[in-house]
Amino acid sequence: MVRQASPGRIVARVATAAAAALLTACSASPAPSAHGSSPEPLTPASLSHALPPDPVRMVLPATGAETRWTQGLDVFVRQVGRTVEASCARQQGIALPAQAPLAFIRYYDLPDLDFIARHGTSESAPVPTPSARPAVAARAGSPAAINRCRTEGRTAADALRGTYAELQGQWFGEVASLRRDPHTLRALRTLSRCLAGHGIQARDENAFFALSDARMQTAAPAELAGAEREVGRAYADCMRPVEAVREPARLRLRARFLADHADEIRELRRTLVPLLHRAEEQHGVRLAFPAP
Repeated sequence: MVRQASPGRIVARVATAAAAALLTACSASPAPSAHGSSPEPLTPASLSHALPPDPVRMVLPATGAETRWTQGLDVFVRQVGRTVEASCARQQGIALPAQAPLAFIRYYDLPDLDFIARHGTSESAPVPTPSARPAVAARAGSPAAINRCRTEGRTAADALRGTYAELQGQWFGEVASLRRDPHTLRALRTLSRCLAGHGIQARDENAFFALSDARMQTAAPAELAGAEREVGRAYADCMRPVEAVREPARLRLRARFLADHADEIRELRRTLVPLLHRAEEQHGVRLAFPAP
């Protein structure tokens, strides 16, 4: 399965990735850029509502940029589930326990390097909030009532996700197989030296993120945004030789995958977008995708 960041770690990485960029710093002074000035601030990401010309690119991404559609689809399905939960709770006059806010979650095996270079390794666009219904007085719900609403939400989300999840899971298995590809492994051997040139001592990609996590507390809050931009640029720069190998390989894999699953792909192209539009109208949730 393709490695996906957890929502909690996305939040934490704002601090931890910034710390990685400051590994050689011995004080709380801002890290200088290559030109001797403070790092530029992060550029806020935006949202797009434009669907891909082929829904295959949303469900079976082969490039980092295509995963923006995949992230948006995943968030949309989760939003539908939460909207149904909230509707159930309103009908019963109960309050549901608070949940962590939704976030666009990236895929480690398909890094969106242009986006990362612009926004850093953690920052993305904020997930839009569906239009809220008027607040009503609500009592605390019993465990059974809460579970009933949670089940309704999961059922609604699963009805959407079930139209593509099995096919997507098979595709992500194909993508993950490139971790063992000799050409990919050869390209990844360049990563450590490149990161060292940016002042980051990490032997590989996993060590890069582990080191960031371990140094979570080392960066001052005022330095986080600029340092996040610096480390995002370093990561994007050093992973480009790897993606120059992996992206063409993924595109070849996808062409073969589409041929091997022609009937399922034909059905996906015929049904997915109309289904999503009906869900938008029914639940008052709009598809949105992170955009640079």
